[in-house]
Amino acid sequence: MRQKLFFTGLIVMFALSAIGHFAGFDMTLQFIISAIAIVFVAGFLGKATESVAHYAGQRLGGFLNATFGNAAELIIAIFLVKEGLFDMVKASITGSIIGNLLLVLGLSLFAGGLKYKQQKFNNQLAEHNSTLMIMAVIGLFVPAVFVGAEHFSLAKDHFLSLAVACILIVSYLLWLVFSMITHKDVLSDTEMNADHGEEPAWSKGTSIILLIVATVMVAFTSEWLVHTLDTFTERFGLSQLFVGAFVIAIVGNAAEHSAAIMLAMKNKIGAAVEIAIGSSLQIALFVAPVLILVSTLFGDTMDIIFTPIELTAIGVSVFIAKSVSRDGNTNWYEGFLLLMVYIILGFAFYLV
Repeated sequence: MRQKLFFTGLIVMFALSAIGHFAGFDMTLQFIISAIAIVFVAGFLGKATESVAHYAGQRLGGFLNATFGNAAELIIAIFLVKEGLFDMVKASITGSIIGNLLLVLGLSLFAGGLKYKQQKFNNQLAEHNSTLMIMAVIGLFVPAVFVGAEHFSLAKDHFLSLAVACILIVSYLLWLVFSMITHKDVLSDTEMNADHGEEPAWSKGTSIILLIVATVMVAFTSEWLVHTLDTFTERFGLSQLFVGAFVIAIVGNAAEHSAAIMLAMKNKIGAAVEIAIGSSLQIALFVAPVLILVSTLFGDTMDIIFTPIELTAIGVSVFIAKSVSRDGNTNWYEGFLLLMVYIILGFAFYLV
């Protein structure tokens, strides 16, 4: 009965969001409808991911959730890049990274910790994730410092951005080979691979098809919601930096929010961490560099130079997330601390 009501709500809200977009409803009303719709769609994506994870394993399931969740954000960002809205793109990248490390991971640890006194996952995986997070910070920090200090020409700026982008992409792809193939057994997690006697919601084939359908729905609802942001921003006096770093990022991360929290509350904290941290790493090491390469194809290269404010937010997020997750043990208070850092950054960004 509950599942029937959920899918009824999913279909109704998705249809209303589509009608509101194409019929030209008031922008604020469109924003509200699309925001509610994306909550349902994100829940659908979370259910499909969990069902796929039952067959593929929790670690691979977490990776798939992060990938499919970021697919919608990548699509939106490509449209923004095509329009030359580079500052908005960088702000949304920043927001996605800090949103996953602080909001998604924080809510997962908090919700899971309230139900289970202590949750554990593979500490070697935690150490590798920490190292990769530092690599991501280096990849974003070094170009900003050198370009700013040496006053590079536009040609040098673009060359350095493209070089760093290619290096980050190669590093991420080799991480997938390392973690999923050559060192798969070392980084495996017994708890992550346990199904706790649960039965999957759908068959393997149906789960894969529904995962694809859910991703497409996320892409559409996200695009419809982003379409309302300019008017919404002006009407409520919000800055583009705040909208890009928090509003767009929260919407883009809606899929990860629901899936990670559900898994954490089922004591599958390893999979939840894989979704939250894995998604941040994917954004920093793959999505952001890919957008730089895509912008070159459009004829106007977007540099990889982030502002001091954005770099500070990313650096602070990586520092606290690394401190919390490095030992492979989590509890509700650590989740609470992550959420408090996110709120601090939210107030700071709002006042910019």
